[in-house]
Amino acid sequence: MKQFKLPDLGEGLQEAEIVEWHVKAGDSVELDQLLVSVETAKAIVEVPSPRAGVIGRCFGEAGDLLHVGEPLVEFEGEAEDSGTVVGNLGQASGQSDLAADDFIIGAAGSSRDAWAVRASPQARKLAERMGVALDGLPGSGSGGLITDADVQRAAVAKPTTGEALRSVRRTMAKNMARAHAEVVPVTIVEDADLHRWPDGARDPMVRLARAIARACQAEPALNVAFDGARLSVTRHQHIDLGVAVDTPDGLFVPVLRDLANRDAEDLRQGLARLRADVLNRSIPPRELMGATITLSNYGTLFGRYASPVIVPPQVAIIGAGVIRDQVVAWDGQPAIHPVLPVSLTVDHRAVTGGEAARFLKVLVEDLQAAD
Repeated sequence: MKQFKLPDLGEGLQEAEIVEWHVKAGDSVELDQLLVSVETAKAIVEVPSPRAGVIGRCFGEAGDLLHVGEPLVEFEGEAEDSGTVVGNLGQASGQSDLAADDFIIGAAGSSRDAWAVRASPQARKLAERMGVALDGLPGSGSGGLITDADVQRAAVAKPTTGEALRSVRRTMAKNMARAHAEVVPVTIVEDADLHRWPDGARDPMVRLARAIARACQAEPALNVAFDGARLSVTRHQHIDLGVAVDTPDGLFVPVLRDLANRDAEDLRQGLARLRADVLNRSIPPRELMGATITLSNYGTLFGRYASPVIVPPQVAIIGAGVIRDQVVAWDGQPAIHPVLPVSLTVDHRAVTGGEAARFLKVLVEDLQAAD
């Protein structure tokens, strides 16, 4: 049998969950015919066939989690290993050459025998480091393969019966844990009085994007990448805004590129396209990477102020709350104006209080302008 293994999906992605098989054993397929749809931490990816032939076996079912290098399908014919890179991700082609023996570990250090168990190389290293015995450990991967998530669960003294996080939520959990361990967050808040905006012309996302661009230009210390290990700062040449989008599958943060050189209509179209692609799960992984600063517009749901989490190497995230009509003092008299609450959280390792205050001042002043 010719075996095709889960290819390198690009962008550092090492695992994927099977969403839907488009072929079954016995089917004849052509080169580049769609075999299976898989879900990564970033998008739904369609995996094409690397050759024409007859499917002898499909490994795994919908919902199974596979790691790069694990068998995906077998083609009828003489033994041969086939690996490729998914073409629509724009990565260079390469061979996936992990032999089946790489996933076998003898139980409790014994030689390979009747008690041998299957585990991914990453799980093997993790089990050794955490002192977890693989003998008898149930695997959640294809065919009972033990994954690193299985090892981590076994390392917890109290057994768990909960559902394992997958794909987007799994990646979010890892990123949030990393951010909590590394970042020293400080939050500053202020209100933007929007009464000067023309009636019927309220478009908060576009105005927020423009205001963030102008604030970054006025105070570039917040548009940087901070390396906590080397204590170094890299200043970005462009302002690339990550826009948090809430979905039933978890949080996505597509990137709106080069804010400073885009007009209002271009920003509006770009935001609409990114949101539609996220909701359709058709956004390319590259569109979810490379943000230099992030906006969380939780005000579309509920809430006034917040302390959003900064994901390194970024050093700042802006939070926008619900726009409400409020009583304000105007020309010495009470008046009712629409008010947008704004929160700014910075990594105090790289950003001073003065820099944060100056940034927020420019941002709020731009939001309060008539146009």
